[in-house]
Amino acid sequence: MTKLPSLVLAALALACGAAGAQNANQGVGKNEIVLGSIQDLSGPIAGFGKQVRLGMILRVDEINEQGGINGRRIKLVVEDSAYDPKKAVLAAQKLVNQDKIFAMVGHIGTAQNMAAMPVQFEKNVINFFPVTAAREMYEPFHRLKYSFAATYYDQMRTVVPKLAKDKGARKVCTMYQDDEFGLEVMRGAEAGLKAAGMELAEKTTYKRGATDFSSQVAKLKSAGCDMVVLGTIIRETIGAIGEARKTGYNPVFVGSSASYTDLIHKLGGKAMDGLYATHTAQHPYLDESSQPIRFWANKYKTRFNEDPTVFSVYGYQAIDSFAKAAAKAGPNLSTEGFIKAMDTMTYEPDMFGSPEMKFGPKKRLGNELSRMSQLQDGRWKVVSDYVRP
Repeated sequence: MTKLPSLVLAALALACGAAGAQNANQGVGKNEIVLGSIQDLSGPIAGFGKQVRLGMILRVDEINEQGGINGRRIKLVVEDSAYDPKKAVLAAQKLVNQDKIFAMVGHIGTAQNMAAMPVQFEKNVINFFPVTAAREMYEPFHRLKYSFAATYYDQMRTVVPKLAKDKGARKVCTMYQDDEFGLEVMRGAEAGLKAAGMELAEKTTYKRGATDFSSQVAKLKSAGCDMVVLGTIIRETIGAIGEARKTGYNPVFVGSSASYTDLIHKLGGKAMDGLYATHTAQHPYLDESSQPIRFWANKYKTRFNEDPTVFSVYGYQAIDSFAKAAAKAGPNLSTEGFIKAMDTMTYEPDMFGSPEMKFGPKKRLGNELSRMSQLQDGRWKVVSDYVRP
C-alpha cells in the first residue's frame, strides 16, 4: 500500500474539515434558514399531508412576522412523496442537494422517513419531529434523529391496562392490521396488560386494504370480549365498529393515535360514539372551550379557509419546536450547535395539551406519555390526563 506524503495527508484533512463545516452550515445564510419537509400531497393520506403543511406555514409566517430566528427568516420548501417511499427518496435528494436544507422537519410516514433518512444523514441533515409514531424515528440511536411522538407501543402499554381496570373488563382482546403498525399496537397492549397481571384473551388480524370485518367481529363476539384494542387506522376503525354495532355487539373499543382523527366521526357517524383513542395534542375545534385553542383554530380558518385538524397542530408544533431550539443555539447556527442546544432542551406543555418534552445526549424521543379522548356526540372529548406506565 502506497504511503501518502504528510503534506498530502494534511491537505486531505483540511479538505475534509472544510466539507464538514460546509455541511454543518448548509441551509443557514446571513438572512434565512432553509427547512425542508416531505408530505403526501397527492396520495392516499393527502388530506393529512396538506394539513401538516398548512400548520407549518402558519407558524413559519408568524415567526417571520416577528423578525425570524436570531434575525434570520425561515424559508420552508415542501415536496410531495404521494406516500411512496421511492418518491420520498427523490424528494429528499432534491431538498438536500438542490435546496440545501438545514433540517428536514415534520416529514410524514414511517416507510417514507426510513427511505429518506440515509440521504439526509450522508449530508449531515437533521430529521426533526417526523409525523409518525414509529420507534424507528429514534431507534437505533442516531445523533441526527429527533422524535416527538409517543410510540404506538407506549400509547397502548400505558392506557390499555388503566382503561381495562376503570371499565372492569374481564376479557381484553385485539383486532389489528397484519403489519408492523398493527403489531406495535398489539405488542404495546400485551406488554401493558402483562405488567398488570392480565393478558389478551383473543387476537384477530386483517390484511391491509380489507373492507369486510364480519369474521373478525364474530370471533371477538363469540369469545365474549368486553374490551377490544384496535390496531386500525380510519376505514378499518369505522368498518369494525360499524359491523359490531350492526350485530348488537358493544364492547369498549380503544384505538391508537392512528384513529384519533375527525374523519372517524365525519365518515362513520353516530355509530362511532363511545370509541376511545390515544393522543398527545388534542383536536382543535373552532368552538373549543379553551380560549387559546379557539383563537388559534379561528386564525387558521381565516388564513386557509378550512377547519384545522390535529395534523395541522403537528405541523405547527414541529416548526415551533425547531424555532425554539434554533434560537437557543444562538446566532452562529450550525448542525453541531443545534444538537448541543437539543441536548439540554425542555419543551413546556403547550396550549394543545401536549406534555412536557425533554431531550438529551442519548435521548432522542421527547415524550413517552399519551392520554385518551372519547367520541361523544360526534366530537372528541379529552377524558384522561397523561398516564405513566
